[in-house]
Amino acid sequence: MESWRRASATTWQTASDSVSVAGEMLLAQSLHSPLVRGTPTPYRRPMRRLLSPLRTVLTLVIGVGATLLAAPIAIVLGRLRPTSPFIDQLARVWSRIWLWASGTSLVVEGREHVDRTRSHVVVANHLSVLDIMVCFLAVPLPIRFLAKKELFSIPILAPAMRAIGIVEVDRQARSAIHEKVNRQARDLVASGRSLIIYPEGTRSRDGSLRPFKKGAFTMAMAGAIPLLPVTIVGTYQAWPAGKLWVYGGDVKAVIHPPIETAGLEKAETTKLAARTRDIIASAL
Repeated sequence: MESWRRASATTWQTASDSVSVAGEMLLAQSLHSPLVRGTPTPYRRPMRRLLSPLRTVLTLVIGVGATLLAAPIAIVLGRLRPTSPFIDQLARVWSRIWLWASGTSLVVEGREHVDRTRSHVVVANHLSVLDIMVCFLAVPLPIRFLAKKELFSIPILAPAMRAIGIVEVDRQARSAIHEKVNRQARDLVASGRSLIIYPEGTRSRDGSLRPFKKGAFTMAMAGAIPLLPVTIVGTYQAWPAGKLWVYGGDVKAVIHPPIETAGLEKAETTKLAARTRDIIASAL
Protein backbone atom coordinates (compact mmCIF):
# COMPACT_ATOMS: atom_id res chain seq x y z
CA MET A 1 0.00 0.00 0.00
CA GLU A 2 2.83 2.40 0.90
CA SER A 3 4.54 1.77 -2.42
CA TRP A 4 1.23 2.41 -4.22
CA ARG A 5 0.89 5.79 -2.43
CA ARG A 6 4.42 6.74 -3.44
CA ALA A 7 3.77 5.73 -7.06
CA SER A 8 0.51 7.72 -7.12
CA ALA A 9 2.22 10.78 -5.65
CA THR A 10 4.99 10.55 -8.23
CA THR A 11 2.43 10.22 -11.04
CA TRP A 12 0.43 13.24 -9.85
CA GLN A 13 3.61 15.32 -9.44
CA THR A 14 4.74 14.44 -12.94
CA ALA A 15 1.33 15.34 -14.36
CA SER A 16 1.31 18.60 -12.40
CA ASP A 17 4.77 19.49 -13.67
CA SER A 18 3.68 18.74 -17.24
CA VAL A 19 0.63 20.94 -16.89
CA SER A 20 2.78 23.70 -15.40
CA VAL A 21 5.31 23.49 -18.22
CA ALA A 22 2.52 23.46 -20.82
CA GLY A 23 0.93 26.45 -19.14
CA GLU A 24 4.20 28.37 -19.16
CA MET A 25 4.69 27.53 -22.85
CA LEU A 26 1.15 28.66 -23.65
CA LEU A 27 1.67 31.88 -21.70
CA ALA A 28 4.96 32.53 -23.48
CA GLN A 29 3.32 31.99 -26.84
CA SER A 30 0.42 34.26 -25.94
CA LEU A 31 2.76 37.03 -24.83
CA HIS A 32 4.41 36.90 -28.24
CA SER A 33 1.17 36.71 -30.18
CA PRO A 34 0.28 39.71 -32.41
CA LEU A 35 -2.77 40.60 -30.35
CA VAL A 36 -0.87 40.86 -27.07
CA ARG A 37 2.09 42.65 -28.67
CA GLY A 38 -0.31 45.22 -29.99
CA THR A 39 0.14 44.54 -33.68
CA PRO A 40 -2.84 46.42 -35.07
CA THR A 41 -5.59 44.62 -36.93
CA PRO A 42 -8.92 46.16 -37.86
CA TYR A 43 -10.80 43.83 -35.55
CA ARG A 44 -8.48 43.49 -32.53
CA ARG A 45 -10.75 45.61 -30.30
CA PRO A 46 -14.35 44.41 -30.08
CA MET A 47 -15.58 47.79 -28.86
CA ARG A 48 -13.92 49.58 -31.78
CA ARG A 49 -15.58 47.14 -34.14
CA LEU A 50 -18.99 47.68 -32.55
CA LEU A 51 -18.62 51.45 -32.79
CA SER A 52 -17.37 51.42 -36.38
CA PRO A 53 -20.80 52.16 -37.98
CA LEU A 54 -21.19 55.28 -35.82
CA ARG A 55 -17.56 56.22 -36.41
CA THR A 56 -18.05 55.83 -40.16
CA VAL A 57 -21.10 58.10 -40.22
CA LEU A 58 -19.30 60.74 -38.14
CA THR A 59 -16.21 60.58 -40.35
CA LEU A 60 -18.14 60.98 -43.57
CA VAL A 61 -20.49 63.69 -42.32
CA ILE A 62 -17.81 65.77 -40.58
CA GLY A 63 -15.08 65.08 -43.16
CA VAL A 64 -17.25 65.86 -46.16
CA GLY A 65 -18.60 68.94 -44.36
CA ALA A 66 -15.06 70.15 -43.71
CA THR A 67 -14.23 69.59 -47.38
CA LEU A 68 -17.25 71.59 -48.51
CA LEU A 69 -16.21 74.47 -46.27
CA ALA A 70 -12.51 74.34 -47.16
CA ALA A 71 -12.91 74.01 -50.93
CA PRO A 72 -14.21 77.56 -51.64
CA ILE A 73 -11.51 79.04 -49.40
CA ALA A 74 -8.86 77.03 -51.23
CA ILE A 75 -10.19 78.23 -54.60
CA VAL A 76 -9.96 81.88 -53.55
CA LEU A 77 -6.52 81.52 -51.97
CA GLY A 78 -5.19 79.52 -54.90
CA ARG A 79 -6.34 82.01 -57.48
CA LEU A 80 -5.00 84.98 -55.54
CA ARG A 81 -1.67 83.38 -54.69
CA PRO A 82 -1.03 79.66 -55.38
CA THR A 83 2.00 79.60 -53.07
CA SER A 84 0.23 81.26 -50.13
CA PRO A 85 1.20 79.67 -46.77
CA PHE A 86 -2.46 79.95 -45.78
CA ILE A 87 -3.19 77.13 -48.23
CA ASP A 88 -0.91 74.82 -46.26
CA GLN A 89 -2.45 75.91 -42.97
CA LEU A 90 -5.90 75.23 -44.42
CA ALA A 91 -4.78 71.76 -45.58
CA ARG A 92 -3.53 70.93 -42.10
CA VAL A 93 -6.72 72.11 -40.39
CA TRP A 94 -8.73 70.06 -42.89
CA SER A 95 -6.52 67.03 -42.19
CA ARG A 96 -6.87 67.38 -38.41
CA ILE A 97 -10.66 67.43 -38.74
CA TRP A 98 -10.66 64.21 -40.77
CA LEU A 99 -8.36 62.41 -38.32
CA TRP A 100 -10.33 63.67 -35.31
CA ALA A 101 -13.64 62.58 -36.83
CA SER A 102 -12.25 59.14 -37.63
CA GLY A 103 -10.93 58.66 -34.10
CA THR A 104 -7.35 58.52 -35.35
CA SER A 105 -4.39 59.82 -33.34
CA LEU A 106 -1.10 60.61 -35.05
CA VAL A 107 2.46 60.34 -33.76
CA VAL A 108 5.31 61.64 -35.93
CA GLU A 109 8.97 60.66 -35.73
CA GLY A 110 11.90 62.12 -37.64
CA ARG A 111 10.86 65.69 -38.40
CA GLU A 112 14.44 66.70 -37.62
CA HIS A 113 15.48 65.05 -40.90
CA VAL A 114 13.56 67.59 -42.99
CA ASP A 115 15.43 70.54 -44.50
CA ARG A 116 12.64 73.10 -44.68
CA THR A 117 14.63 75.33 -47.04
CA ARG A 118 14.54 72.76 -49.86
CA SER A 119 11.88 71.10 -51.97
CA HIS A 120 11.60 67.32 -51.81
CA VAL A 121 9.88 64.46 -53.54
CA VAL A 122 8.19 62.75 -50.61
CA VAL A 123 7.62 59.02 -51.14
CA ALA A 124 5.48 56.95 -48.78
CA ASN A 125 3.66 53.65 -48.60
CA HIS A 126 -0.06 53.85 -49.35
CA LEU A 127 -2.60 52.09 -47.14
CA SER A 128 -5.70 54.23 -46.77
CA VAL A 129 -7.61 57.38 -47.69
CA LEU A 130 -6.20 58.81 -44.46
CA ASP A 131 -2.62 58.76 -45.79
CA ILE A 132 -3.08 62.16 -47.46
CA MET A 133 -4.17 63.73 -44.17
CA VAL A 134 -1.30 62.04 -42.32
CA CYS A 135 1.27 63.40 -44.78
CA PHE A 136 -0.12 66.94 -44.68
CA LEU A 137 0.29 66.90 -40.89
CA ALA A 138 3.51 64.90 -40.58
CA VAL A 139 5.72 66.55 -43.20
CA PRO A 140 6.63 70.15 -42.27
CA LEU A 141 6.75 71.32 -45.88
CA PRO A 142 4.28 72.91 -48.31
CA ILE A 143 3.31 69.72 -50.13
CA ARG A 144 1.06 68.86 -53.04
CA PHE A 145 0.25 65.44 -54.42
CA LEU A 146 -0.72 63.53 -57.53
CA ALA A 147 -4.44 62.73 -57.68
CA LYS A 148 -6.21 60.31 -60.00
CA LYS A 149 -8.36 61.96 -62.64
CA GLU A 150 -11.59 60.51 -61.17
CA LEU A 151 -11.31 62.95 -58.24
CA PHE A 152 -11.35 65.84 -60.71
CA SER A 153 -14.87 64.90 -61.75
CA ILE A 154 -16.24 66.00 -58.35
CA PRO A 155 -17.68 69.51 -58.92
CA ILE A 156 -16.55 71.31 -55.75
CA LEU A 157 -13.36 69.37 -55.15
CA ALA A 158 -11.95 69.63 -58.67
CA PRO A 159 -11.59 73.45 -58.91
CA ALA A 160 -10.15 73.54 -55.38
CA MET A 161 -7.50 70.96 -56.22
CA ARG A 162 -6.57 72.72 -59.45
CA ALA A 163 -6.38 76.08 -57.70
CA ILE A 164 -3.85 74.91 -55.11
CA GLY A 165 -1.72 72.92 -57.56
CA ILE A 166 -2.78 69.29 -57.14
CA VAL A 167 -1.55 67.39 -60.20
CA GLU A 168 -4.10 65.36 -62.16
CA VAL A 169 -2.96 61.88 -63.23
CA ASP A 170 -4.56 59.58 -65.76
CA ARG A 171 -3.18 56.09 -65.15
CA GLN A 172 -4.21 54.98 -68.64
CA ALA A 173 -2.73 58.01 -70.41
CA ARG A 174 -0.06 57.92 -73.07
CA SER A 175 3.44 59.33 -72.84
CA ALA A 176 2.39 62.82 -73.96
CA ILE A 177 0.12 63.16 -70.93
CA HIS A 178 2.85 61.77 -68.69
CA GLU A 179 5.16 64.52 -69.91
CA LYS A 180 2.49 67.10 -69.02
CA VAL A 181 2.28 65.63 -65.51
CA ASN A 182 6.07 65.76 -65.17
CA ARG A 183 6.07 69.39 -66.32
CA GLN A 184 3.40 70.33 -63.75
CA ALA A 185 5.38 68.55 -61.06
CA ARG A 186 8.57 70.39 -62.01
CA ASP A 187 6.71 73.72 -61.89
CA LEU A 188 5.47 72.91 -58.38
CA VAL A 189 8.97 72.14 -57.15
CA ALA A 190 10.35 75.23 -58.87
CA SER A 191 7.86 77.34 -56.92
CA GLY A 192 9.27 76.04 -53.63
CA ARG A 193 6.69 73.36 -52.92
CA SER A 194 7.28 69.65 -52.41
CA LEU A 195 5.49 66.80 -54.10
CA ILE A 196 4.26 63.63 -52.43
CA ILE A 197 4.04 60.48 -54.52
CA TYR A 198 2.91 57.02 -53.47
CA PRO A 199 5.17 54.82 -55.63
CA GLU A 200 3.01 51.72 -55.14
CA GLY A 201 0.55 53.42 -57.47
CA THR A 202 -2.55 52.55 -55.44
CA ARG A 203 -3.61 51.69 -51.93
CA SER A 204 -2.60 48.30 -50.58
CA ARG A 205 -5.65 46.04 -50.25
CA ASP A 206 -4.10 43.80 -47.59
CA GLY A 207 -1.82 46.17 -45.71
CA SER A 208 1.37 44.79 -47.25
CA LEU A 209 4.00 46.87 -49.04
CA ARG A 210 3.60 46.52 -52.80
CA PRO A 211 6.33 46.85 -55.47
CA PHE A 212 7.40 50.41 -56.30
CA LYS A 213 6.97 52.00 -59.70
CA LYS A 214 9.78 54.14 -61.09
CA GLY A 215 7.98 57.41 -61.86
CA ALA A 216 8.73 59.20 -58.59
CA PHE A 217 12.40 58.28 -58.76
CA THR A 218 12.80 59.25 -62.40
CA MET A 219 11.22 62.63 -61.63
CA ALA A 220 13.46 63.22 -58.60
CA MET A 221 16.62 62.27 -60.48
CA ALA A 222 15.73 64.44 -63.49
CA GLY A 223 15.50 67.50 -61.26
CA ALA A 224 18.22 66.49 -58.78
CA ILE A 225 15.57 66.75 -56.05
CA PRO A 226 16.15 64.88 -52.78
CA LEU A 227 13.82 62.03 -51.93
CA LEU A 228 12.19 62.04 -48.51
CA PRO A 229 11.05 58.52 -47.53
CA VAL A 230 8.11 58.32 -45.11
CA THR A 231 6.71 55.18 -43.49
CA ILE A 232 3.04 55.22 -42.53
CA VAL A 233 1.88 52.69 -39.95
CA GLY A 234 -1.68 52.09 -38.79
CA THR A 235 -3.88 53.78 -41.38
CA TYR A 236 -4.80 50.43 -42.90
CA GLN A 237 -6.20 49.38 -39.52
CA ALA A 238 -7.91 52.75 -39.02
CA TRP A 239 -9.68 52.72 -42.39
CA PRO A 240 -8.77 49.76 -44.64
CA ALA A 241 -8.60 50.36 -48.37
CA GLY A 242 -11.73 49.26 -50.17
CA LYS A 243 -13.75 48.98 -46.94
CA LEU A 244 -16.64 51.14 -45.81
CA TRP A 245 -16.18 50.92 -42.06
CA VAL A 246 -13.89 53.33 -40.21
CA TYR A 247 -12.25 51.98 -37.05
CA GLY A 248 -9.83 54.71 -36.03
CA GLY A 249 -6.85 54.03 -33.79
CA ASP A 250 -3.20 54.92 -33.41
CA VAL A 251 -1.22 55.96 -36.48
CA LYS A 252 2.49 56.67 -36.79
CA ALA A 253 4.47 58.44 -39.50
CA VAL A 254 8.24 57.92 -39.58
CA ILE A 255 10.25 60.44 -41.62
CA HIS A 256 13.59 59.00 -42.71
CA PRO A 257 16.74 60.93 -43.66
CA PRO A 258 16.57 62.29 -47.23
CA ILE A 259 18.26 60.59 -50.16
CA GLU A 260 20.20 62.85 -52.49
CA THR A 261 19.61 62.20 -56.19
CA ALA A 262 22.04 64.73 -57.70
CA GLY A 263 24.58 62.99 -59.91
CA LEU A 264 22.64 59.73 -60.22
CA GLU A 265 22.34 58.20 -63.68
CA LYS A 266 19.11 56.96 -65.25
CA ALA A 267 20.45 53.42 -65.09
CA GLU A 268 20.38 53.67 -61.29
CA THR A 269 16.60 54.23 -61.11
CA THR A 270 15.77 50.62 -60.23
CA LYS A 271 18.45 50.52 -57.55
CA LEU A 272 17.23 53.82 -56.07
CA ALA A 273 13.63 52.57 -55.97
CA ALA A 274 14.70 49.35 -54.24
CA ARG A 275 16.81 51.26 -51.71
CA THR A 276 13.93 53.61 -50.89
CA ARG A 277 11.51 50.72 -50.54
CA ASP A 278 13.85 48.97 -48.11
CA ILE A 279 14.09 52.13 -46.01
CA ILE A 280 10.29 52.51 -45.84
CA ALA A 281 9.87 48.80 -45.09
CA SER A 282 12.37 49.00 -42.22
CA ALA A 283 9.88 50.94 -40.05
CA LEU A 284 6.82 48.80 -40.77
